[in-house]
Amino acid sequence: MNLDEIKSLNFFSNKIRSKILDISLEAGASSSHFGGSLSTVDLLSVLYKKILNFDSKNPLWEKRDRFILSKGHACLGFYAILNDLGFITNEELSLFEKNDSFLLGHPVLNKDKGIEFSNGSLGMGLSLGVGVAISLKKKNSKSNVYVLIGDGECNEGSIWEAAMSASHFNLQNLTAILDNNNLQQTGSNNEIMSTKSLNLKWSSFGWEVINIDGHNVKEIYEAYKVETKKPKLILAKTIKGKGFSFSENNNDWHHKILTKKQYEEAKKEINDKR
Repeated sequence: MNLDEIKSLNFFSNKIRSKILDISLEAGASSSHFGGSLSTVDLLSVLYKKILNFDSKNPLWEKRDRFILSKGHACLGFYAILNDLGFITNEELSLFEKNDSFLLGHPVLNKDKGIEFSNGSLGMGLSLGVGVAISLKKKNSKSNVYVLIGDGECNEGSIWEAAMSASHFNLQNLTAILDNNNLQQTGSNNEIMSTKSLNLKWSSFGWEVINIDGHNVKEIYEAYKVETKKPKLILAKTIKGKGFSFSENNNDWHHKILTKKQYEEAKKEINDKR
């Protein structure tokens, strides 16, 4: 990846963060999961701009790759990217969390809009990804499955059942991306449920583990491109609330209402980076 490509991806990520600000301000009292969405932006930006095979004009294209946002509350960046790619209109995006909108606080199945799977309770997306990967493998499809999970989500036993199954069925068409920002809804991982040695845990379950800086687009791209004969886990060290000084590593922004003043300050920060 050359310097121009890196600059282009960083520019795109900042564009998505700016859209997240717009969505959050518009949501008002409905609020949004601001911090956890921001930590995923670079991971999703590289995935959608450089890796994932899809066609926004033909959402049901048989040869498309599948993406599952298992960390469903972090949907703001996901929706913003789908908007930029033409799946979701500006008007639809502005209706996030409004009455009769299909854009809710967790994704709801709408394949025409690029939302392949519904999400609710945390910990379920990887099991779903395993099933999809098995199905594609049986069809001799070359399509791949990507699942984004959270570190707090790894508290759930269903994650580890899926991890064990993926290895057992040799799902080399499955990649899990672990957003390791070390914060959960009510505190740090160390306070709630320690996520120490995630590298060793996933390796012991038979996965190829790649450790990266989850905000370095070059490292992210190279991790996606690694070929392996095992299911692959990209263990991405990230910062909750990444991009804005008032929200970085501040767990108050797990779910909070954005004020007009904060919006304007954040817009200035993002514009200064362009």
